[in-house]
Amino acid sequence: MTRKEERVKKISWMLMTAALAAAALFGTLACKKEPAGSPEQASVQAPAAGGETMEIQKQPFGNLPDGTAVDVYTLANKNGLRTRIATYGGTIISLETPDRNGRFADITLGHDSLAGYLNRKTNPYFGSLVGRFANRIGGAAFTLDGVKYQLATNDGENTLHGGLKGLDAVVWKAEPVKEPGAVGLKLTYLSKDGDEGYPGNLSCTVVYTLTDQDELKISYEATSDKATPVNLTNHAYFNLAGGEGDILGHELMLNADELLAVTPALIPTGEISPVKGTPYDFTSPKLIGADIARAGGGYDNCYVIRGGGKLELAARVTEPGSGRVMEISTTEPAIQFYTGNFLDGTITGKGGRVYKKHYGFCLETQQYPDSPNHQSFPSPILRPGRVFRSLTVHKFSAQ
Repeated sequence: MTRKEERVKKISWMLMTAALAAAALFGTLACKKEPAGSPEQASVQAPAAGGETMEIQKQPFGNLPDGTAVDVYTLANKNGLRTRIATYGGTIISLETPDRNGRFADITLGHDSLAGYLNRKTNPYFGSLVGRFANRIGGAAFTLDGVKYQLATNDGENTLHGGLKGLDAVVWKAEPVKEPGAVGLKLTYLSKDGDEGYPGNLSCTVVYTLTDQDELKISYEATSDKATPVNLTNHAYFNLAGGEGDILGHELMLNADELLAVTPALIPTGEISPVKGTPYDFTSPKLIGADIARAGGGYDNCYVIRGGGKLELAARVTEPGSGRVMEISTTEPAIQFYTGNFLDGTITGKGGRVYKKHYGFCLETQQYPDSPNHQSFPSPILRPGRVFRSLTVHKFSAQ
């Protein structure tokens, strides 16, 4: 071997050794993680199918005026779906799903910071848990076991979504949870006897679970030491186009042949009306905007789900442009369909978007509104020794 060949061989060996050392160093650095006790971010990883991981991350989201800290938890599944949930109001801050081309976008309305959620003028229950009693109670009063209870009025003469300070406006205690193929967040809150006029100490538990089947499950439980009405739901505003434009071009199917007739103040009359032949008929898929003019320019109606009482498909929504599909199944007997009629362009939300009329829709699974005042409706009364349980599942896909 010549001297030149020896030098080439030596240089090649040195370059290979340096490359191996660099690769080892990079691997060591890539394995480093933020310490679990970091004040800025804590991470919990759960094994997922195929050796991938599903993750929960916790970050600060700000403070209430009294100094109470609010955190936001990010749940991510192995397919890339992500949702962010704040301890303030148990609020879904964002929910990212893919379109038919695999591009992810946030499909919920809301705010980038806590400040936007603290003012009712800028937060019409975006993504919030609402209760103790979701929807309306007429006259802000009901009689139970011979006792009349007067509630707070926040919707004219009526009470809406729990009153002046419902479950949407409190800080919930949070605990990350994990199970095979899923990650979740368990939220708990004790609503004390007399809150907003309601009787009983109501202990509430809500668990958000994101599965590797691209489902966001919301389970509700509650117990009380006094008889009290309970109606819990989530009030997310969806726009499957990723928050762009209005939702009139979304296609909707509701698994409901009937809806509750209401007064001009949206209080049920007690009558249940068929939807067939009316602009309120979504038993076959149709565009939300197809008959909206004949429905008074917007929908805000409670539909009776076929076969309510066990987990049933309640709604299916498709956004033709993106191909995104959302299916909602629930154990609740009814679902409120609302088309953002009161959004008027005065709220600026995430990414500087101005939320105009019909820029989002809500599908709130629930008990019948005003049911404490209608004996013919399914009873919403929870009594001591019993447990209120409810499950709603949002399933996401694209076509």
